[in-house]
Amino acid sequence: MTILVNWTDPALEDLDGVHEFIARDSQFYANSFVQQIIDSVTRLEQFPLSGRIVPEAKQDHLREVIFQGYRTIYWIVDEQRIDVLAVVHGSRDLTNPINQPWETN
Repeated sequence: MTILVNWTDPALEDLDGVHEFIARDSQFYANSFVQQIIDSVTRLEQFPLSGRIVPEAKQDHLREVIFQGYRTIYWIVDEQRIDVLAVVHGSRDLTNPINQPWETN
């Protein structure tokens, strides 16, 4: 069974921000990098548990895929759908509740 990977608006805004930052230097690399982030999540359609549990959250249904220093954080809604909540740089302090994208949902 294939699971629906739903990109939430905040996650799409995060991707736009990553793209804008990289595009300052190269539109080509910005396009390529963002596409690679998206591609890194496609495995979740078949293997939703393949991401690691977000250490700061300590919840089994809140997981992440890491790609070149960026954390794509997702929520396993049920057996048919996951929601991508955010794409954040790995240096972001997620121990602070203000920075926790899962607390806004």
